[in-house]
Formats: sequence, C-alpha cells, structure tokens
Amino acid sequence: MSGSLITGLLLIAVVVVFLFSAVKVVRQGYVYTIERFGKFTKSAEPGLHIITPFIDRVGQKVNVMEQVLDIPGQEIITADNAMVGVDAVVFFQVLDAGKAAYEVSNLFQAIMALTTTNLRTVMGAMDLDETLSKRDEINARLLGVVDHATSPWGVKITRVEIKDIRPPTDISEAMARQMKAERLKRAEILEAEGERASRILRAEGEKQSAILKAEGQKESAFRNAEAREREAEAEARATEAVSNAIAGSGNQAINYFIAQEYTRALGKFADSPNAKTILFPVEATQLIGSLGGIGELVRETFGETKGTVHTSGTPLPPPAQPQPAPRRPAVTAGSGLPRSSGTPG
Repeated sequence: MSGSLITGLLLIAVVVVFLFSAVKVVRQGYVYTIERFGKFTKSAEPGLHIITPFIDRVGQKVNVMEQVLDIPGQEIITADNAMVGVDAVVFFQVLDAGKAAYEVSNLFQAIMALTTTNLRTVMGAMDLDETLSKRDEINARLLGVVDHATSPWGVKITRVEIKDIRPPTDISEAMARQMKAERLKRAEILEAEGERASRILRAEGEKQSAILKAEGQKESAFRNAEAREREAEAEARATEAVSNAIAGSGNQAINYFIAQEYTRALGKFADSPNAKTILFPVEATQLIGSLGGIGELVRETFGETKGTVHTSGTPLPPPAQPQPAPRRPAVTAGSGLPRSSGTPG
C-alpha cells in the first residue's frame, strides 16, 4: 500500500472523528451545558447542535423534567414534646441548567438537606394536634421556604407534600379514646337536640290544639249566648202578649191559663205507664169548678155572658159554683173498682 493511500485514509478518519465530535444531538427533556476550555459558555436545548471539536465539550446533561425527591423518615419533636415520625416528598423542576449544574455541587443532596431542616423547623413550632390537623399549612410553609432557598440554583420547587405522620403508640391509643369519647358526646348532643326539637313540636301542637279548642268553645259560648238571647226575646214577647191579654181581659185570662196548665198536668199523671195509684192534691169539685170557669171564659170570648140567650133561643144557665166536697181516698189498681176520674160518683 502506497503512502498516499494511507494518508488519505488517515484524513478520512480524522474527518469522521471531527464530525462525530462536532455534531451533538440533545434529547427532549434534557439540556446540555457546553464548556470551552472548561468554562461554561452556553446551554444546548433539545435538537441538533454543532460544536468546535477539541475546543468545546459537553459539560453536564441536566434533566429539566419535573422530578420527585423522596425525603426519608425523620423523627421530629413537636412544641408539646411529642416525638413523631414524618415522611415527605418534594417535586421540583430545573429552570436554568447552567445554575443547576454549576451553582451547587450535588443538587439532589442539597434539596434533601434543605427540606429536612426546614421540616424540623416548621413542625417543631407546632404542637401534636396542629401537626396532625394542619398538613396543608405545613406543606404551604415548607414550599415557600424551600422554593426561596433553591431559587439561586435555577430550581423551581413545585410541591412539598407530607406523606405520613406517625405519633407514638401510647399517644395513638389516647387519641383513639379521645375520638371515641368525642363521638359519643356528639351522639348524645344530637340525641338531646332531637328530643328537644320533638318536645318543642309536641308543645307547639298542643298549643295550637288548645287555641283551636278555646276558639271553638268561645264560638260555641257566643252561639249559646245568642240563642239564649233570642229565646229570652221570644219569652219577653210571649210575656208581653200574655200581659196584654191579661190587661185586656182581667182575671178571666189568668184563670184560663191556670186551668189549661192544670188540666195538662192531670193528663200527664193519667198517661204515666208506671202509675198504679193516682193521688189528687185537690178535691175533684175544684177541678169541676175550674172547668166551669173555663166554660165561662169561652162564653165571654164569644160574647155570651150570664143571663143571655143562646143563638138557638135557649137561655144559658148560670155557671156552676164549686162546692166543697169531702176528700176521698185514692183507688188502688187491682182492687176491682173502676179507676177514679176525679168526679163524684
């Protein structure tokens, strides 16, 4: 093989090596730092890049995608001297590859140490109940502190999350008893409130019932009073009519009414199904005299008085005068004698 051929092959090999050294392809999600004689000059974004071989070189390949950093478990003493175990995670993203590559020696170790120390600071200022119930507040405070501390490194802290908080066993048991007592208390309060509401509703119902009943009684009393008033007015008109009749006719009208009521009372005695013995409080002749008085009232009513002549031409006899008669004993049913009618035999 001649020397010119060997020289040509060597030139071709140098050109190939030169091309491979000059052409750099950056993958998506990464940014390469370019160094010239060991000094950072620029950041190579994803795509095809040509550098000067043997002068420029790729310094670090920085991942600019969002990454997750797991914080190992930490034992933290709270403000009320309770020791709890805490696990956390940090989500971050590199925004400036040059700063992330050259401003901090080990980015992951630095973020982990910074998060751990600030986690102890934030949770150590709270008591146990606050650490268990205010996770959102702890996350927000950690995010603000860590993000501010890592901003010179070209890193953005997107989220800081508390994964787990592990209180001591005895405290967990006490908290379980406290939770049970609190739930029992709430149940009793709810039951008492329900009973109170039920009693109030029943009392309201009884109140409405009493009001409606009182209104009904009031209306009934008003109606009864109105009825009595009308009855009294009717009685007054009837009394007035009787008084006018008495004033016009004298004692004859009085005798007429007394005889009418007397006759009705005797009729009720005679119609009684349970009466086996009839006792007359007055002599039978008095009843006859009363009947005679009624007849005279009738004659006076039709204009026929004592000593006048009837329309048929027959003079009217004078009214019979009641004669006193000896009182007879009452006739008892079953004695075989006819029942006394109140007239002398």
